[in-house]
Amino acid sequence: MRVLAAGCEYSGVSTLLTGLMDWGHERNIHFHHDDHFSVPDHLHLEPEDQRAMVAMSPTLKERFQRMQMGYHFGVLRRHQDCLFSGFHIEEAVYGDRYYYPGVPTANPMACEPDIEPDTILVHLHARPEVIRERMAADPHEYNLIRQEDIPQLQKEFAHYCGHSSLVHKVNIDTSDLTAAKLLKTFFEQAKPHLPVRDLLLMMD
Repeated sequence: MRVLAAGCEYSGVSTLLTGLMDWGHERNIHFHHDDHFSVPDHLHLEPEDQRAMVAMSPTLKERFQRMQMGYHFGVLRRHQDCLFSGFHIEEAVYGDRYYYPGVPTANPMACEPDIEPDTILVHLHARPEVIRERMAADPHEYNLIRQEDIPQLQKEFAHYCGHSSLVHKVNIDTSDLTAAKLLKTFFEQAKPHLPVRDLLLMMD
């Protein structure tokens, strides 16, 4: 399966994709997992590289984000099993606000015809107070969002996910879900969108 999970920071995107990775490993499915569309990339970069990425000018950040998204369309084509975190949806919400304000750029949503049509878009969200609680309980080293932005960020993720041209969509409120319940909820809602192989594996 190809899954693109998007939502405000602390909404459960990484939790869901980690659960899917573990589910896949148990069934000999090795997902190509890309969780590095935020600035800085916390999955693959060493600390000194993360600091250098944060210090880049807005112009270079915009160019870097545009180039790496272009590269990853090919990744989606080449790999039957992919897990993407945020990708173009996250770029549409965060780019102008946090990475390169005022820098002319292309509309990230215009890339959707290049995304594999069987990709499942998962919109994850939680009540604003839950996002704030998660921020306080487990702050990220490079925290991106600001508390005062949370309501607007939630609206924008809902807008872009809702208006996405991708056909296969799942919408999950993670406010009261444990990691195990989140994975279970995903499979319940994604069932109509899954390929036959994954439906059979769900019966194990």
